[in-house]
Amino acid sequence: MVECNNYKQLEEIENLQKTLTKYMMYYKFGMEEINTKISILQQEFQYVHSYNPIEHVKSRLKTPQSIINKVHRRGYEFTIDSIRKNVLDIAGIRIICSFTSDIYSVSKMLVNQRDIEVVEYKDYIKNPKPNGYQSLHMILKIPVFMSDRVEEAFVEVQIRTIAMEFWASLEHKIYYKYDKEIPENLKNDLKDAADQISQLDYKMEQIHMQMQKLKFENDNKEQSCEITEDDEFQKLTNKYISMLFSNSIDS
Repeated sequence: MVECNNYKQLEEIENLQKTLTKYMMYYKFGMEEINTKISILQQEFQYVHSYNPIEHVKSRLKTPQSIINKVHRRGYEFTIDSIRKNVLDIAGIRIICSFTSDIYSVSKMLVNQRDIEVVEYKDYIKNPKPNGYQSLHMILKIPVFMSDRVEEAFVEVQIRTIAMEFWASLEHKIYYKYDKEIPENLKNDLKDAADQISQLDYKMEQIHMQMQKLKFENDNKEQSCEITEDDEFQKLTNKYISMLFSNSIDS
């Protein structure tokens, strides 16, 4: 009886994997839609504004096998409906920004777009995880327009600074090197590093703000000098025209 149940479950998994392969395209298209929006923002900042808050963007799509493994670990039903309801990180995009304030600016630009709906919002920057992890996580829902219907796709978007990304990458490597059982001293060191990164991000942003302030003041000074020079030139021009006009009348 046990063997029969195992065989039946294996058959269900195989059928689910085949169905998932077809179903994955909706998530792929949804991810591409969000990527396009991010690309437009990047180009707008490049050509219109003097500062681009987006350093770089990464994206990934889970494999059918990875999704099935997660369904198995979490004890969900092996059905498409169950996956659609419970697994919301099939498509993922990570945006790397220079400064913490950029994270909130970029997230606001995305969520304010008409066809995007925020399903989940978790701020691990203002409320870091116990291990020190910091990042802004959002689950976004976006419509995907097919030839005969409209499908809704979920895309997980993570936004973090360069320093946060470096820390998360290191933590991930250590996490798997020790098979998820990290020694206590390493846990403490990682937490200390996360705290230092938070302070570094704050310090770098303060420097950036000072630079922006100086640039603004210098631009105003240059503009003021240009206005003064223009005024002097206009005065000389008016004086010269007046002299010519006066000489013309005298003659």
